[in-house]
Amino acid sequence: MPDLLSHAFIAFTICTLLSLRYDWLTGEYVTVGMAGAFIPDMAKIKLLVDSATIEAALDTPFDWLGVHTLGGAFVAVLVGVVVVNRADRRRVFGLLSLGAASHLFADALLLKAAGRSYEVLWPLTQYHPPTPGLYLSTDIWLTGVTGSVAVAAYLLVQYRA
Repeated sequence: MPDLLSHAFIAFTICTLLSLRYDWLTGEYVTVGMAGAFIPDMAKIKLLVDSATIEAALDTPFDWLGVHTLGGAFVAVLVGVVVVNRADRRRVFGLLSLGAASHLFADALLLKAAGRSYEVLWPLTQYHPPTPGLYLSTDIWLTGVTGSVAVAAYLLVQYRA
């Protein structure tokens, strides 16, 4: 859970700081960016519905972990873009992509026992990039740090407005 909240704080910070540059980036669009940060973690649906169940129902190879990669997140972003009105699609695409990319980047910094990350760039490559191992996904301190930065970004934008 601290991991998911940290991803939301990171996306909030990025989008809030971008709102200083782009006037159209209002609170609603910041929320879209934060929703994009949740896309890779949709893979946690596997806790409720096993991949094998979906695989049997579709009669095709399936793994929820695919959503937690560049290719899977891209497909999820495209689904998100389709459900909004035509006028907002470019902005929603950009913000959902930004949120998902920030999530994937932050997860590439996780501490892994093997010293290598997962196939974050799949389907472009199955390479497991080395990870600097900065934190564990269960580290609560990361939520405090990212939350503090998010509050600072919010106050900065409010002060400048």
